[in-house]
Amino acid sequence: MAGAAAAAVASGVSARPAAPMRASAGRRARLSVVRAAISLEKGEKAYTVQKSEEIFNAAKELMPGGVNSPVRAFKSVGGQPVVFDSVKGSRMWDVDGNEYIDYVGSWGPAIIGHADDKVNAALIETLKKGTSFGAPCLLENVLAEMVISAVPSIEMVRFVNSGTEACMGALRLVRAFTGREKIIKFEGCYHGHADSFLVKAGSGVATLGLPDSPGVPKGATYETLTAPYNDVEAVKKLFEDNAGEIAAVFLEPVVGNAGFIPPQPGFLNALRDLTKQDGALLVFDEVMTGFRLSYGGAQEYFGITPDVTTLGKIIGGGLPVGAYGGRRDIMEMVAPAGPMYQAGTLSGNPLAMTAGIHTLKRLTEPGTYEYLDKITGELVRGILDVGAKAGHDMCGGHIRGMFGFFFTGGPVHNFGDAKKSDTEKFGRFYRGMLEEGVYFAPSQFEAGFTSLAHTSQDIEKTVEAAEKVLKRI
Repeated sequence: MAGAAAAAVASGVSARPAAPMRASAGRRARLSVVRAAISLEKGEKAYTVQKSEEIFNAAKELMPGGVNSPVRAFKSVGGQPVVFDSVKGSRMWDVDGNEYIDYVGSWGPAIIGHADDKVNAALIETLKKGTSFGAPCLLENVLAEMVISAVPSIEMVRFVNSGTEACMGALRLVRAFTGREKIIKFEGCYHGHADSFLVKAGSGVATLGLPDSPGVPKGATYETLTAPYNDVEAVKKLFEDNAGEIAAVFLEPVVGNAGFIPPQPGFLNALRDLTKQDGALLVFDEVMTGFRLSYGGAQEYFGITPDVTTLGKIIGGGLPVGAYGGRRDIMEMVAPAGPMYQAGTLSGNPLAMTAGIHTLKRLTEPGTYEYLDKITGELVRGILDVGAKAGHDMCGGHIRGMFGFFFTGGPVHNFGDAKKSDTEKFGRFYRGMLEEGVYFAPSQFEAGFTSLAHTSQDIEKTVEAAEKVLKRI
């Protein structure tokens, strides 16, 4: 299984002459005016984000940076963020009336498409009964049974309200179960904004973590060890230097928060072996990959079963949700079955459970993942091909409905490789694609997502838009 999977995720790399020197800011502005004039002559609607700018400027006086999650502020791509008004299927519409083909999908949950009619109908019926009980409901059982039957590592599950909360619970759980405090995480892997995970990855494989944000005390990250992703030897050294002290290894089995970076052949197997040998636990953060790479997640796709898994995104069908689960003997540490305390008033709320149930039902239909693989492959291959023809060094890859590409010749095996990308060029590409009606994640270091609502026509239009933009940047 692992060999076939590794072949499927091989990154496409092009090594072409460097693109011509980019135009000056003044010249780009003039070109933009010319394009707008041509659009008007053709009777096309000129691209404008005036209302978005007005709303965002007002938002900056109301919320830090004008947003409620940092990447939305467009700091890494330049310009001001687009303010959206509605979504449906594979499309999004902003407050200025611009339409976009969407490859963010609310950062992953919209795998069957935005505002699915069946999911919405089910939500309306549930809404009539109430939005939150703060007490048990039957829907929790239904979704729990679906998750347990799908994900190989999960025998019991605890629902929470976000991926961050899921990872916080999992962290406390592995420490409680093992009686150890140290953890290993990988540079470029994001597990939410809990203190212990906000750590800079040092160049030394045995470097103790340092706080990566003001307000995070050194004591909170002192027991966090870091290593480069895909570097087995670095992990071995950490286990040698900290034998019997490591509670768990946390990782995204496919990195999505440093761009799309798949595991190299044997990497996940080695982590499974090293943790077993030392008595540590292996934790897969499948908040992004869960139910996206396959119905059983990355662990089913690669054939590697961790001890604990965190989930989110898709299992809420677009509503706030998260979960952590694992072997029964581990999960029975969680209160009230055991002594490890974790709670949440809105955990298991009926709306999130309903959206998750009906989203997962759709994913069980025959041909689901084959379709995602087909359209995503066409998208990535198309973009890399037109990029190479335009003279840009690019690489990228995909697995099923998750993808990414970098403005570097590659290959990209870890965050250090990813940081070699030409982020200024990505910013120009990004803004150009917005004008062409395509919405990617506003960062070179975020994975993209397709959905069952995306069509071959969507892919063709996106590749055509990319060809136009890549020729002129």
